[in-house]
Amino acid sequence: MALTWTKLVFLRRLGCRWSPLSVAAQHLCNDANIQIAEEVAKLLELKAQIGDVGTNQKFILKTPKGTRDYNPKQMAIREGVFKTIVDSFKRHGAETLDTPVFELKETLTGKYGEDSKLIYDLKDQGGELLSLRYDLTVPFARYLAMNKINRIKRYHIAKVYRRDNPAMTRGRYREFYQCDFDIAGQYDPMIPDAECVKIVHEILTNLGLGDFVIKVNHREILDGMFEVCGVPADKFRTICSSVDKLDKTFWEDVREEMIEEKGLDPATADNIGQYVKMNGGLELVEQLLQDPLLPTSKAAKQGLEGMRTLLKYCQIFGVLDKVSFDLSLARGLDYYTGVIYEAVLKGSEMLPTKTGEQVGVGSVAGGGRYDGLVGMFDPKGKQVPCVGVSIGIERVFSIMEAKAQAKAEKIRTTETDVLVASGQRDMLEERLKLCTELWDAGIKAEMIYKKNPKMLNQFQLAETTGIPLIAVIGEAELKNGTVTLRNMETRAEEQIPRADLISVIKERCRQISSS
Repeated sequence: MALTWTKLVFLRRLGCRWSPLSVAAQHLCNDANIQIAEEVAKLLELKAQIGDVGTNQKFILKTPKGTRDYNPKQMAIREGVFKTIVDSFKRHGAETLDTPVFELKETLTGKYGEDSKLIYDLKDQGGELLSLRYDLTVPFARYLAMNKINRIKRYHIAKVYRRDNPAMTRGRYREFYQCDFDIAGQYDPMIPDAECVKIVHEILTNLGLGDFVIKVNHREILDGMFEVCGVPADKFRTICSSVDKLDKTFWEDVREEMIEEKGLDPATADNIGQYVKMNGGLELVEQLLQDPLLPTSKAAKQGLEGMRTLLKYCQIFGVLDKVSFDLSLARGLDYYTGVIYEAVLKGSEMLPTKTGEQVGVGSVAGGGRYDGLVGMFDPKGKQVPCVGVSIGIERVFSIMEAKAQAKAEKIRTTETDVLVASGQRDMLEERLKLCTELWDAGIKAEMIYKKNPKMLNQFQLAETTGIPLIAVIGEAELKNGTVTLRNMETRAEEQIPRADLISVIKERCRQISSS
């Protein structure tokens, strides 16, 4: 006989546990005890399955799916990449800011189209429904609206989270960094947009990733194309999401998705196919402006005229040779309203790793104009036009790491300039004093943490870690008021007066860094 908790409480109030009951009531109490025992047994079994303390189940040490650890060599590569990117952002006048790693769920809801299913939701931990940030653009728009900011040029480097199917060898993770550059404010058309393209060109060139192309398109051109091809207005965004897959799959597959899954008329899909296979430069813009169908759409005509202006500015910036006007570029995020762009490497999509695997890479940068996003957060709907670009740092890093492994490059994991050493006994305190002098002067120095280390071991440490200079101190040096400074690359040694040591080391470091 089943017994609910309500019945159990009622029976206890009747004195079920402490006073005689009717036979029926006693049966109910017995059933209750049996049910409680069964539930307790189930809970104990569940705790054992999830590895509760006291069980013998083996614990597997691993990072969560779609994440990874980075060792010192990998971090050294990452820091070099970050520096190149940040230097470019700063060169173009950007200032930096930061936002929380999680946002109110309602802040992120409805901003990413079909990708919204990839947002990580958090349990209610304090009266608020929260989600991990999916990108850095929506939090930036929220920040602008909340702080009533109408104009800013900013960069933001931080982690974002996507509940995606990871592809680790392709630089696709669930937790990863984004490096964003955005220009917010009302300006003349296409000037900030072209500068974003210039920044992408600059960063990819300075990183030395190989040949690349920056694809550009315009959401108004896409909308106009869908309009003249016969796509219902309520299907613009979902069909745009299908077109966005053309960089990963064939047109036939995209066409099938449009027709079979999204209910598009086959003739309409074929009309779209004629356009999305086109790419080129200024000549393609002029060709499409003379197209018998496309310019009949007001949106498409405005988009083509804007594209003409963008490409002319790219020509002035000296980057037009790497820019391709590509009508297959769609970018599925709902918030884009104007120019969109994506940078893809050419000819080096597959790189061998040390384990023999192949590293494949998709786009390494992307972005566009999103003039309506800030207004979605402003109580009065005030618009702040914005355009920005995001560097796909994890994919860039995958390439840089693979190249370093293939070339067997020696990577320094520290920036130590000087190793303080001694080949004689009882020099620990003197080495500590010399280290202190160097540290206080802003010089990066270290020493072996042993009282009487062997000189050979100290040389080997400097050799293996790439420390360029060794400052040797011994009884003779103390007597003469000097330090022996050894260049690890040339093996040259010189006696430096102790009073001049700081200035000499700084000069030697400048010479080494410039060589």
